[in-house]
Amino acid sequence: MKKTLSLAIAALSLTATAQAHQVWIEQPAGKPPVIRFGEFAENLREASPGYLDSFGKMSATLITAKGEAPLTVTKAADGFTLSGKVDKKDGLVAESPMSALRKFKQGGGEALETWFQMSARYVPTTAAAVAPKLVMDIVPTGQAGEFEVVLKGQPLPKAKLVAMVDSGWEQTAYTDAQGKARFVLPWKTQYVLRAMHIDRTPGERPAANGPEHYDAIGYVSTLTFVKPDGVAPLPAAPVRPPNKLPAAAAPAAPAAAAPAAPAAAAPAK
Repeated sequence: MKKTLSLAIAALSLTATAQAHQVWIEQPAGKPPVIRFGEFAENLREASPGYLDSFGKMSATLITAKGEAPLTVTKAADGFTLSGKVDKKDGLVAESPMSALRKFKQGGGEALETWFQMSARYVPTTAAAVAPKLVMDIVPTGQAGEFEVVLKGQPLPKAKLVAMVDSGWEQTAYTDAQGKARFVLPWKTQYVLRAMHIDRTPGERPAANGPEHYDAIGYVSTLTFVKPDGVAPLPAAPVRPPNKLPAAAAPAAPAAAAPAAPAAAAPAK
């Protein structure tokens, strides 16, 4: 109960930030894959304790030529590490709902209690077409610089798709009637593509104290890949420190066993 309340308070304080945040997958050379939460283009990775704790359960799947296999997900201080051996030809997907509802306001409309569903995909190459799997998915079509956004198995037209690199460079495209968008990607580096869609169909979800009403579902999905050719990338943006939970959402300090006399009380730090 206290944890749920704390996350709810934190959610209210970071409404705009939550809308900009995304989950993405990184595949460091020679190391296990890691799921990050933050803002890739701004070199921001949220931490635990902190906003990385916004997720109840993160699931991940390894995709190989032989089929699919679930991976064990372990929360670390700066992301979720994935178990198992990942070959350079393998792909990955991950997804999780956020624990607390968040206020979302688009344009001049009313703020909506929104249940954000975060998902991410990693592909070893964009030269081959990939079948969608996630509820909201971004997949390469196999054509140079072309990607498809799919929602619940159907192409999503007029979706805003943003290509990002860690220097802060971004390029925006919008999907056509077939859910496809095209980019000219100049850098030889890792890219993360991000799309968001708000489904304004209200509903209820299970919660600790009974059904919880929401006004909309926000789908945020990413696609990570490394482009093997192109111009040398610009330097990464300066690392942004993780956001801190507001004082109201932070765990309360334990009570002292025996309070000191007023005259000898130490100043608060």
